Amino acid sequence: MAREKDADATVRGKPAHHPGTEANGPTRAVVIVPVLTRHQRNDDETNRPRLMRSADARHDEAVGLARAINLDLIHTAVVTVNDPRPATLLGSGKVAEFAEIVKEGHAEVVVVDHPLTPVQQRNLEKELNAKVLDRTGLILEIFGERARTKEGTLQVELAHLNYQKGRLVRSWTHLERQRGGAGFLGGPGETQIESDRRQLQEKIIKLKHELETVRRTRDLHRAKRRKVPFPVVAIVGYTNAGKSTLFNRLTGADVLAQDMLFATLDPTLRRVHLPHGTPIILSDTVGFISDLPTHLIAAFRATLEEVVEADLVLHLRDISDPDTAAQAEDVERILADLGVDAGDAKRVIEVWNKIDRLDEGNRSRLLADGADASKAPPIAVSAVTGEGIDALKAIIETRMAGELEDLTVTIEPAQFGLVDWLYRNGDVVSRTDNDDGSATISLKATQSAREEIESRLRRKNNG
Repeated sequence: MAREKDADATVRGKPAHHPGTEANGPTRAVVIVPVLTRHQRNDDETNRPRLMRSADARHDEAVGLARAINLDLIHTAVVTVNDPRPATLLGSGKVAEFAEIVKEGHAEVVVVDHPLTPVQQRNLEKELNAKVLDRTGLILEIFGERARTKEGTLQVELAHLNYQKGRLVRSWTHLERQRGGAGFLGGPGETQIESDRRQLQEKIIKLKHELETVRRTRDLHRAKRRKVPFPVVAIVGYTNAGKSTLFNRLTGADVLAQDMLFATLDPTLRRVHLPHGTPIILSDTVGFISDLPTHLIAAFRATLEEVVEADLVLHLRDISDPDTAAQAEDVERILADLGVDAGDAKRVIEVWNKIDRLDEGNRSRLLADGADASKAPPIAVSAVTGEGIDALKAIIETRMAGELEDLTVTIEPAQFGLVDWLYRNGDVVSRTDNDDGSATISLKATQSAREEIESRLRRKNNG
């Protein structure tokens, strides 16, 4: 039984990346969200059942993905599938029903929010008489439109070619055999599909070489950063969790931040000085999503290495989303694929964003439920209003530079150049100017700041 939803046709903007847009407006599209009743997803490692999203949440996410490439949605529907068909996934009656909707609405694209086999995609395109995008294809379209840097473009192209390589099925008339060989008769030659696959493979090899060059460049940049030992803090999370908004709040930068899935794709790095002067490099990464294609993760591994190399990872969650637990599970699974243990409290801080969207009762209940004696409590923030940001900065600084310590330092007249540094890198509690011209300063500073103070005083004394 299908549960249909009216889709407004107000989406306007620049043309979609690949599906195609006519001069008179954006591409008209239909979104189908199949819900397989017998489909139980298990964790690949533990074989434990994975958290399943509600049909409404899946519908809203699929609509958000489609609108991310400016598709004009004329119809959306959630369809319960009791018996998945190998040929079309959906039953013949539903396929005929949607074919009529596509025809009447003059839709050019049908988005199926589920992985489709090449055969299923080809058969649905024939039956619906429209371009069909499955979930993987749609995500690739979005990434293709969002990529801005050369590295991002290369990564998207590589992922797209790997996706297309498995979909060269016999759906065109030109896939006959080409004659080859020498002499009169010649051999049977290679089929056109084999030629296409060979050309795709050659392009894939070329792109991998180019990305390897990019990876080496990134390694050089990391090596330079290690010479100036600034710790790296990476923000990760489900798409639209508010990573870029938090990044802007912490850095004062102006990275694109919109209420849109995959609003930003390419990673951004900025230097930040924390309240007690500790410098860090903050990294904003691409958002994760459920069922992220494996070859897409592989293509973006060079970018995601920023997460692997990070000294501290902020796992940002949209705590106002009803499916926040399932989203967190998807992020943790991808982090595990990258070799990052989300349960490592020393390296990963869980940050609950968008608490401004919760009333006081729900906020207190969620914070109480999230308290786990076995790990550090989550940090509740609102990247929009700034609530909780000071506490988050303090936690980051403690992790990176150690707890605050009480210090008393006597600065000789010849060392007064250090006074300004002390005020910038510590909380000065009191200052006493002595008769001999020296000054005694009591302050609170991090462990790393204390070590730096001692080192600077030694250099002054030895100098």
